[in-house]
Amino acid sequence: MATVELTFSALPAHVRTARLVATAIARRTGVAEALLDEVRLAVGEACSRAVEAHRVHCPGEPIRIEIRDDSGRFEVTVTDSAPNDDIQSSTGTANGLVAAGTSADWMFGIVPEMPGLGIAVIAGLADDVEVSPGPTGVRIRMSWPAATPNGVPAR
Repeated sequence: MATVELTFSALPAHVRTARLVATAIARRTGVAEALLDEVRLAVGEACSRAVEAHRVHCPGEPIRIEIRDDSGRFEVTVTDSAPNDDIQSSTGTANGLVAAGTSADWMFGIVPEMPGLGIAVIAGLADDVEVSPGPTGVRIRMSWPAATPNGVPAR
């Protein structure tokens, strides 16, 4: 099990770096070549959403990314620190993107006029997605199949 942690300031230019790092680690972990574009796009979408939330609410706070390879899975978690005063404790998932009690549409999409678009895109790209909003930020965990124990990429 290897873990890579990356933090970056809320600047759109850093989203590209996060995508490149995640894609390089996904390739090394054994994620199928056909899934690498999905990894790149999903990580970019999650990071862009976090950058926008930070730019509005806490531009001086860093965005955190954790990349892991566990048990045949490649996992990326993007966590922001934007305050969510109007969010009750809840969890959204790829199957039910916004759980009951969640009222902050802006956190689920980059474009306020299109709430939920960012998470919907991520859910369509990642094999498994978990969105965990809280009073001090949002955590988006995405995962894809990686190499099996014998080194053969999972499909």
